[in-house]
Amino acid sequence: MPYVVETSVGCDRMFLALMSNALVDETVGDAQGEDSTRTVLRIAPALAPVKCAVLPIVRNKEELVGKARSIFDRLKLDFLCQYDEKDAIGRRYRRQDAIGTPYCVTVDFETLENDTVTIRERDSMEQIRVPISEVPRIVGESVDMSKLLKLAQ
Repeated sequence: MPYVVETSVGCDRMFLALMSNALVDETVGDAQGEDSTRTVLRIAPALAPVKCAVLPIVRNKEELVGKARSIFDRLKLDFLCQYDEKDAIGRRYRRQDAIGTPYCVTVDFETLENDTVTIRERDSMEQIRVPISEVPRIVGESVDMSKLLKLAQ
């Protein structure tokens, strides 16, 4: 699909160039060993419109939903976050990948036992288990705009 990005300077043209370069389709293996395509908006975490998403592993367990909502309520004071409980967890991850959300915080049954959550990083799809109290620091360090400004200098 051919497209042209004009070289004249303007906010709209720079935005188009950024988006054209950042939106990619990549092939990844799924749990059944089959390849699938995921669309990822690979922009710097500081520029991502949504910084993190809070996802309960299932939506029909009130204790999980309640815990996820409380984590979301805490994070939304510091970051632009989304709460999503619709569809399977894999589809929710894919939706967040497509809008460029750098981190997904998954609340599962282990969360109820030991107050830890799984954080999934968008680009590597790596998942780590961390205490709930560490989530604001982890997300905050990644989305800090001062790091991006230092790179630009």
